[in-house]
Amino acid sequence: MMAKVRVCGAGDVPEPGEAKRFPVDGRLVAVVNLGDEGLRAIDAICSHAKYFLDEGEVDPDFETVECPKHGSTFDLNSGKPRSLPATEPVDVFPITTEDDDIYIEV
Repeated sequence: MMAKVRVCGAGDVPEPGEAKRFPVDGRLVAVVNLGDEGLRAIDAICSHAKYFLDEGEVDPDFETVECPKHGSTFDLNSGKPRSLPATEPVDVFPITTEDDDIYIEV
């Protein structure tokens, strides 16, 4: 069963085209702002090099985030890597906004 967990307040959400890392239930989750396409939530740690994905470049057009360590890009909707060297996906989380709070399903 999925549990809804608060990630942050609406005022803490990153600017469009940016990502920001939050501690959630003992793990790190990156909230990514795709502007008109809305928010995405993914595991903040790269499956390849264990580096912080939220420090990488966000591409709102392709809905990806790039790991700054080795350049793998991850699909923000599926968590699957779109480029090497990463081969394992990262977790993605359904994200909702209620009042002024951001929640994910974990």
